[in-house]
Formats: sequence, C-alpha cells, structure tokens
Amino acid sequence: MNARDLRGRTVVITGASAGIGAAAARRFGELGATVAVVGRSQEKTKAIAAQVGGQPHLVDFGSLDDVRKLAADLLATYEQIDVLANNAGAIFTSRQTSTDGHELTFQVNHLAPFLLTNLLLDRLAASPEPVQVINTGSAQYRKARLDLDDLDGTRRYRGMQAYGTSKLATILFTRELAQRLKDTTVTTSAFHPGAVATDVTRDNALQRAFMKSRLGRAVLSTPEQGAEPLLHLATLPDPQTANGAYFHRLTREDPKNEQARDPNLARELWERSAQLTGLHN
Repeated sequence: MNARDLRGRTVVITGASAGIGAAAARRFGELGATVAVVGRSQEKTKAIAAQVGGQPHLVDFGSLDDVRKLAADLLATYEQIDVLANNAGAIFTSRQTSTDGHELTFQVNHLAPFLLTNLLLDRLAASPEPVQVINTGSAQYRKARLDLDDLDGTRRYRGMQAYGTSKLATILFTRELAQRLKDTTVTTSAFHPGAVATDVTRDNALQRAFMKSRLGRAVLSTPEQGAEPLLHLATLPDPQTANGAYFHRLTREDPKNEQARDPNLARELWERSAQLTGLHN
C-alpha cells in the first residue's frame, strides 16, 4: 500500500465520518496526504478531520443542491485533487424520496456521487499527474437488475434490491467514466469492501443490532479491513492498470452480472443520470 508516495497529494473521501471512510481517512493521513473529510454528521466529520489533520466538509447526499455546494467548497479549497473516493452510501428498509424527488437509495448511492464527480471533473483532468476516482461498490450488484424506465423504484420496491441496483449503477458509472476520460490523466475503478460492520445499515434496527452483536463482530470485517481495497487502489504504482475495473476486495473481477458488462447500458445510464441531476441544463 506504500507503493505511491501520497505526500503533497490531496484525497477527497465522502462518507468519511465513520466506517470505511473514516478508517481510510486515517490511513491516508498517515501516508502524508492532505485529506478532505466529507460527511453528513457535523460532530463526527469534524472529529475525523481533527484526527487526520484535514478539513471537514459537510454534505447531505439526499439533496443535490447540497452536493453542488460541496463541489463549490472543494473547488474553492483545493487547487488540486488527486484522489476522489466516492465512498458514501446507505441502505433503506422502506422507500423514501429525496428532496429532489428521487428514490433515496438511488440518489445517495449513485446520483449524488455521479453529480459530484462531474462537477469536479475539470479540476481532476487538469492535473498533469495521475488522478483517480475510486468508487465503493458492493457484491449485491450481482443479483440486481437496472431498469432505465424505473430508476426510482416506483413499480416495486425492496430495500436490499434497491441497494443492489444502485451498486450495479456504480459499476456502470465506473465503466463509462473510464471510457469518457481515456485520453486524460484520470483513471477510475470500483471495489467491493467485503461484509463490513459500518453505518450503511443505520436505517435498519435489526441489522444495526446484528453488527453490534458478538456474532456480528465475529463474522464481519472491521472498517479498517474494508478500507484495504481503497488504499490498495489509491496507491497503485500505475493506476492505468485498473482503469474501468471492478475489484472484489483485492481481486480484479469480471463483473458477474450481464448488465454490468453492457457498454450501451452504461452510456444510457450516464445520459439519464445527467438529465436527472441537471447537468444538461
């Protein structure tokens, strides 16, 4: 993980107030990076930022206006961004709607990071040095099916199914981003962190209780272990070797879902996401 020197480099991590993001932020700080700690909780985000010597940046991914404000804040604060880690995520047990009118799982896990990445793209691509966009995925994508005509899950909703669909969108977004930026210094990849005890299930009381139980602690990975793939990808000697790729933990994996390998669907999802986030306006 120390293959690349991170001193003098800036890492932006969303979902960094707890779990995998907080563990990764601490490790990036230890490796000498300037860390932009992005989180939803003011208290937790400030605490992690203080630990790593970085700056806290607050955002609620349930609001696309909040994402736009975050992007403006990051652009005003950092002349250079070397790693953008789109790590924030959530699972909801019942269908909820964001302030923008979208199903909340899809917005938090896909539309918000899609918008943030696009708003930062010019700054990212301006760097003469290798720059990475690393997206936290999930093996739940394997069971998912994405319907471009029902991205908000209005016809049928199941919490874990919606989560899997949003993570399928993560892989498609990663694939299309790599294609669109193939002639730049920016590369992108996605990874499954493993089954990790984190706040991603904060909406589900049963799952929260399991994660805190003795059995949960025995079978689930720690946030530090979950952060290992992110640190691995961010410190690759040659990020081009992982461009557009998906990793199951530390192992590169040809996506085990036919839709995840569909370049036309990746392009169509990008265009639909751009419309939904106002990037075409």
